[in-house]
Order: sequence, then C-alpha cells, then structure tokens
Amino acid sequence: MSAQPAVVPAPPPRPVRPLRIAMASFIGTAVEWYDYFIYGTAAAIVFGPLFFPKFSAAAATMASFATFSVGFLARPLGAVVMGHFGDRLGRKSMLVVSLLTIGVATTGIGLLPTYATAGVLAPTLLVALRFLQGIGVGGEWGGAVLLAVEHAPPHRKGFYGSFPQMGVPGGLILANLVFLAVSSAVGRDAFLAWGWRVPFLASAVMVVIGLVIRFQVAESPDFERLKQAGQRERMPLVAVMRRNLAEVLLAAGAFIANNTLGYIVMAYLVSYCTAVLGLGRSLILTCTLIAAAVWLAVIPWASALSDRHGRGRVLFAGSVGLTVVALGLFPLVDSRSPTLILAALAVAAVCLGITYGPLAALLSEMFPAGVRYSGASLGYQIGAILGGGIAPTVAAALYGSWRSSVPITVYLTGVCVLSLACVGVIARRAARHQP
Repeated sequence: MSAQPAVVPAPPPRPVRPLRIAMASFIGTAVEWYDYFIYGTAAAIVFGPLFFPKFSAAAATMASFATFSVGFLARPLGAVVMGHFGDRLGRKSMLVVSLLTIGVATTGIGLLPTYATAGVLAPTLLVALRFLQGIGVGGEWGGAVLLAVEHAPPHRKGFYGSFPQMGVPGGLILANLVFLAVSSAVGRDAFLAWGWRVPFLASAVMVVIGLVIRFQVAESPDFERLKQAGQRERMPLVAVMRRNLAEVLLAAGAFIANNTLGYIVMAYLVSYCTAVLGLGRSLILTCTLIAAAVWLAVIPWASALSDRHGRGRVLFAGSVGLTVVALGLFPLVDSRSPTLILAALAVAAVCLGITYGPLAALLSEMFPAGVRYSGASLGYQIGAILGGGIAPTVAAALYGSWRSSVPITVYLTGVCVLSLACVGVIARRAARHQP
C-alpha cells in the first residue's frame, strides 16, 4: 500500500498592516490631487489669456474659473458611479479606475492646443477634460478613505483615516512646487508658450507610480465580510437615498465651509493677489505652499484628537475657527503685507486641518458598510460642489461687481455659519448614540 503524500498546510495569510494601507492611500491620493490642483493654479495664472483671449482680463479670469468649476459638477457623477461599484465590487478596483481616469485627463490637458491654434475647439476640449478629471476625483475620495478607515483598529480610525486626507495638502504642495520650479526656470513668455504644460505632462509619471502602489493594496475587510455573507446591496445609491438621506445632507453641509475656504486659499487668492493687489506671483505661491505644509501637519494631529475626544467636538471647535478666519482673511490679505498675508493663510490652514482631518472617519461612521462608499462619497462631493466648486467663480463675480472684498467676506462667513450648524447637529446625534 503506497503512502499517501503529506498534505502541506497553506501558509497563513499575511497580516495586513493598517499603516501600510494608510500610506498607500496617502501616496495615491496625493498624486490625484496634484493633478486636480495644477488645474486650479493654471486657471488662476494662464488659462485666461491662452484659452479665452477674446474676453477682457476680468471676464477671462471668470471664464477660466468657470472651467475650474466644471470639475466639481462632474464629481457627484463620479461619486455615484464609482460609489455604486465600490459597494458592489470592492474599494480597491475603483481606486485604480479613478487614478487612471484623472491621469488620462490631466495628461490630455498638457497636450491641448490653445485658442490661437484651434479657436473655440481649445476651450471646448479643456472643459471636456476638466469634466473627466472631476469624475475621477469624485470616485477617488471615498475609496481611499474607506480603505484606510476600514483597515484601522476601532480606537484609531480617525488617525488612520487622516492619511488620505493628507493627500490633499500633499498634492497642493507638489503642484505649487512644480509650478514654482517651472516658472522660475523659464521666462514669462516661455512659461505662457510651453512651460505651463510641464506640470500636466509630468502627471503621467506620477500616475504610473500611484498605480503600482494601488495594485499592491489589500481589499477592505469590511467589504470582504459583506461579500462572504452575501449582504451587498443590489442598488447602493437607491438604498442610501432611501434610508440615509438626512446623513448625506448633513455630511455635505458639514463639509461646505472647509471646501469653500480651502479653494479660496488654494485657487482664487493667487489670481486676486496678482491681478487685483499687484503682488508677485512667487510671493503668493510661496505663502500658499507654507500654509499647505501647516495644513498637512495639523491633519493627523486633529484626527488623533478626534479618536480621544470625539469627532463632533473637534470638528465643532474647528468650524468656529473657520468662521473667525472667514471674517479676517481678506482684510489681512488686502493689507498687501507679506507678513500679514502669511499669518492669515497659516491660521486658515490650522482651521482647515482641524475640520478636514477627522472628516474621513466621521463620514465613514455615518453610514453602514453596505452603502458606505456611496453615502460618504455622495455627501462629500455634494459639499464640494456647493463649496469649492463655485467658490472661486462666486468670489471673482463678487469682486467684479463690487470692486471690494467685503462681499466675499460676507459670503465666506455665511457659508461657515451653515457648516457650523450642520456640525452641531451631527455632534448632538453622536452624543445621543454614545453609551
């Protein structure tokens, strides 16, 4: 009788390290937001004269920022489509799709002809590619955040969820560094002729790096449990709108102020300080760069605080700070003092970090796992379109009509008060559900 071959037991699965997943989320998200932010910087600096030369300077700036806003119009569509498949097929696959989408769009923008070469076709293609960028970013945030939060230990979800949040200022820093380097290396004429394309074309290399990292990331354990139990929703969007509509609206309202003030700082102030105040482009880009570094540092600190003291408390304190910043930002910038401008942006960055860092865990905890990608993404992107999506365009229109920054200050303050109220409701709801 022949001996039976020995059965070699399968090796145990490799343990998933939450920090590795979080770092992968940070790197991939930073690459995507780099792509998104170079558009905002280019919209403030070069897209007006290159793609809308028939307009006056003020009208060209407004038209340029209007194309910037198109990306936000597309973000809810990305959130709906990728949220559906993220809840049905998994978080990881949608992160690969989102990165490919935004990478193709960004590289395409770097290859576009200008109005002088292609006429009206040039701004038409610019709008189409910006729309494609928006679809990619709309699906990115939810997947990156859920991978980090759902892999994290229960008592550290705020901290680990902060890593994809850090990708936003990380991408902004990278975008500003590339623009500063290119604009410093070539003259103004060369920058307008071809130098502005370099940051967009460099995206192709960064996207390849991001894809390599994302293919190595493990799927979310929460999604795997749903899949094995056969409990995935057939229509996640329908389910979340039927059962969790109030949470979607509250999530959107809580995010509006952060996104509005963030895009005023990141996009509109570059145009305002150079075109209206006559300050050097390098000055405001450098101040924005420093503020982004402050923002990056505050995010993990505030998120760790939310693990100890509760998301609602930390977000409420930060929202009060944002309201104060809204009142003082433009009066300080209008001083034309580099010191005061830097101080205003640094304080704004602190409050942006406090209100942005814990948001990842907060929105994840507001929705059950089966509709979490759809619910968190939709709330976030609705807040984005009502916040940063229209903020630069509204600010440019208000200044164009009143020739004063006071109406912009009133607008920012009103938005911050709205978010403060939504955060207050969320905090009270969370307190009622605590044991």
